[in-house]
Amino acid sequence: MKTIMATTLAGLALLVHSHAFAKSDQAIQQEATQHAVTVAQIKTLADETGVTLAGHIVRHISGDDFEFKDASGSIVIEVDDDLWKPMQLKAGDKVRLIGEVDTHRRKPTDIEVISIEKIQ
Repeated sequence: MKTIMATTLAGLALLVHSHAFAKSDQAIQQEATQHAVTVAQIKTLADETGVTLAGHIVRHISGDDFEFKDASGSIVIEVDDDLWKPMQLKAGDKVRLIGEVDTHRRKPTDIEVISIEKIQ
């Protein structure tokens, strides 16, 4: 019983610890103003780095995932539906986005978008 309780408490401590260090959207936006980057440069950045990108939407993959491209390459971006649906985001749209680099162990790096706007 003590082992189960200790394991549960340790798990909760890790969960709280990871959320305590997650960056706020405001912190990401502030950091992104200093990191106007290309898709190619993203591969050299650390996880959770705030970035600004400009390019265009290639296609809607599924759900909240889109393929984004600039002159240096393409990357998957994750845009919450409360952002992309009202603006009717679609292939061919030129956009500027602010987001966070999201690295993974078993899939390619992508960008979690917190702000996106269509540009001319």
